[in-house]
Amino acid sequence: MEDQVAKLQSMLKASRYAVFFGGAGVSTESGIPDFRSTDGLYHQKWRDPPETILSRPYFDSRTEDFYAFYREKMIYQDAQPSGAHRALAQLEQRGMMRAVITQNIDGLHQIAGSKNVVELHGSIHRNACMACRRQYDLAWLLSTQGVPHCACGGVVKPDVVLYGEPLNDAVTAQAAREIRKSDLLIIGGTSLSVYPAAGFVSLCPGRIVLINRTPTAYDGRADMIVRAPIGVFLYRVVEGLAG
Repeated sequence: MEDQVAKLQSMLKASRYAVFFGGAGVSTESGIPDFRSTDGLYHQKWRDPPETILSRPYFDSRTEDFYAFYREKMIYQDAQPSGAHRALAQLEQRGMMRAVITQNIDGLHQIAGSKNVVELHGSIHRNACMACRRQYDLAWLLSTQGVPHCACGGVVKPDVVLYGEPLNDAVTAQAAREIRKSDLLIIGGTSLSVYPAAGFVSLCPGRIVLINRTPTAYDGRADMIVRAPIGVFLYRVVEGLAG
């Protein structure tokens, strides 16, 4: 691993515009389960499959059941940023990381200190009334029970992309712009199996580093593949750049 740590350090020093693209594996080290691993939500037993519960039709037709699952399994109030979150924030502070593009909705990149974060799938920290668009934060949502309603009477929906919903056009355009500008794209904690987000990888005109425990369909495109835990690896990289 030391050779790869040194190699990524050299890449970062030479890079003019480094961008990070991450998935659930970045937050599993914070205790937030992913969907597809052995212990992920897809392998847990529920009356309805998680991908059904987290769909727009289910939200519209069984809103109370949706919120029961959402509050229990999608919100982790006590989760703290992992080594990967903190390392990326430090790289940004040093001017060595221009943007973080994430498929996660937990907000841990911002809590760690990253400023330029593109949230492809939204955030649990934002909620909006479906009638008047009034905004509510996570603390407000957690203070409610059952189906949360706005002061105007409308149903409040989390600002997260559910199955059956398109990604936000402005957000995807922003992500694409960042990747097109990159000369170094570090991809971590994602199987790159979810589209259209995974297709962004092909937009990178520069070098690609893949940090993931398992192979992906894009391994052949990578200039370096790292199988080490992402938090441990990135923090070693940042430690070596100190000073």
